Amino acid sequence: MPSRAAPASHLRMRRVYDEPSPDDGRRVLVDRLWPRGLAKEQARVDDWPKDLTPSTELRRWYHESPEDRHTEFVTRYEAELGAPAAQEALRELREHVRQGTVTLLTAVKDIPQSHLEVLARHLR
Repeated sequence: MPSRAAPASHLRMRRVYDEPSPDDGRRVLVDRLWPRGLAKEQARVDDWPKDLTPSTELRRWYHESPEDRHTEFVTRYEAELGAPAAQEALRELREHVRQGTVTLLTAVKDIPQSHLEVLARHLR
């Protein structure tokens, strides 16, 4: 049976460095590396599903020239999200979103040009 899309109103995206909010619900870090200079207690992260993050190779390749590589990055990241481990992590995260608010967290400054937008599309 295909999984139903998650309600968009239950999915938020924020920088992990922003002060946690009571409206965040479940806070999910979707970066492969832990954010620099941030204590785990301060971040208040509930989950850290590394299977949903871009691979180290893809992340490094993209950061060399994000302006020129965004379209190809999206294609490659979507391919990585098709892997069995990523599909299982997506199913679990969709279930959390169906149950209530989930906030995707990243250290990236430019969220619209990051992997969060791609991941959010897959969750919706």
